[in-house]
Amino acid sequence: MIVLPSDLLGQLGDSLWHVFIVFLRVSALVSVLPAFGERSIPTRVKLGIAAAFTLIVTPAISVPSAEPDFFGMVALVGKEILIGLVLGMGLRLFVLALQTAGSIAAQATSLSQILGGAAADPVPAMGYLLTLAGLTLAVLMGLHVRAAQFMIQSYDLFPVGSVPAPPDLSHWGVNRISHSFGLAFALATPFVIASLIYNLALGVINRAMPQLMVAFVGAPAITFAGLFLLFAGAPLILSVWSDGLFAFLQNPLGSTR
Repeated sequence: MIVLPSDLLGQLGDSLWHVFIVFLRVSALVSVLPAFGERSIPTRVKLGIAAAFTLIVTPAISVPSAEPDFFGMVALVGKEILIGLVLGMGLRLFVLALQTAGSIAAQATSLSQILGGAAADPVPAMGYLLTLAGLTLAVLMGLHVRAAQFMIQSYDLFPVGSVPAPPDLSHWGVNRISHSFGLAFALATPFVIASLIYNLALGVINRAMPQLMVAFVGAPAITFAGLFLLFAGAPLILSVWSDGLFAFLQNPLGSTR
């Protein structure tokens, strides 16, 4: 029988307590993290990713050594999970912005029903393509490294056991949601402008030649224009989106303007 010294047992207990506290926030954030928290990724893989991020973040974080009582433990667990989910949802809104932009673009160019059920979420083909391309670009640009830095920075913003005031949290959430919808519409602006020009031209032609079935003539034109805009504008759309995502990772509290 192996008997461990009491001081070694105390060090092991402190280390496990340290890892457990960090794992609470990190696992909640990873569950909604873009690219790593997608629905298509199995739960076991997400758990492994959360464990890997925990091992990376733990050495850079200092937590209180004293373990609270039962009610204090419940409150601490709830606070850490809340902070992780709130910060993760701030990142998830960027993915929703891409999906919304793709839906707006597809609706404006009459491509909203093509391969609409190909993704886990019911989004048009444009939204699925932009989302997949955006997540791929973010991973290639080092999303995992930025995410680890973001998790470490979160402890400077919200130390262990502290939560933002409800008015500040609600104000921040409203700003993030409004920023997400504004970003989505800005990314889809070329498609909306093309649709407006198309419908105006179609109305003029219809008034000039009422006997002509302009819808049959114009439908291929707007479809081609939408595909051409997607081909030509996707690099700029993804560039603007990735800049906004990494700006949020660097400063989650001051990037809403």
